[in-house]
Amino acid sequence: MLVRGFVSVVLLMWAVLGLAQTAPVEANLPTASQFLSIYKLGAGDVVSIRVFGEDDLSREKIRLTDTGSIFMPGLGELTVRGKTLGEVEKLVVDGLRGRILVNPKVSVSVEEYRPFFINGMVDKPGGYPFQPGLTVRKAASLAGGFKERASLNKLFLIRGDDPQQKQFKAELNTPVFPGDIVTVEESFF
Repeated sequence: MLVRGFVSVVLLMWAVLGLAQTAPVEANLPTASQFLSIYKLGAGDVVSIRVFGEDDLSREKIRLTDTGSIFMPGLGELTVRGKTLGEVEKLVVDGLRGRILVNPKVSVSVEEYRPFFINGMVDKPGGYPFQPGLTVRKAASLAGGFKERASLNKLFLIRGDDPQQKQFKAELNTPVFPGDIVTVEESFF
């Protein structure tokens, strides 16, 4: 009886661990509405920083450098790579408060996201401008659609912010984010 109970527990743990290893990576991805509040800036993004009532301190359409920095009047070079829009806003407000302005009001917005990339069995592989709400299906449409030999069961994605650049299986409705790489494999049948 004790052995049977032990085997049951071991099998249960093995099943749970097995499921944990095969769970889809995209299960914890944000929805399109959550995306904007948690989006972290990266090299190639274009942002505008507006200081209300102070046009000389505002900057329009600044492209982040490869190091993820921007230049702001009165503050110098700021590293904003990996920060959310709210964090950049706080960084600018804190830098301006007291030294330059009494109570600065700042707005930060993304004017243009860094591109995503799609390759493989699509009509026009390459880099394309990101749009919020983008999925693998929409990404393929931007790239001219799937070729006749494209396999809709062999779609893969590498997240742009993944330092290991690990590829995982995707589906047509998997969200695509800036910097991501989508690969559409060829079907052999």
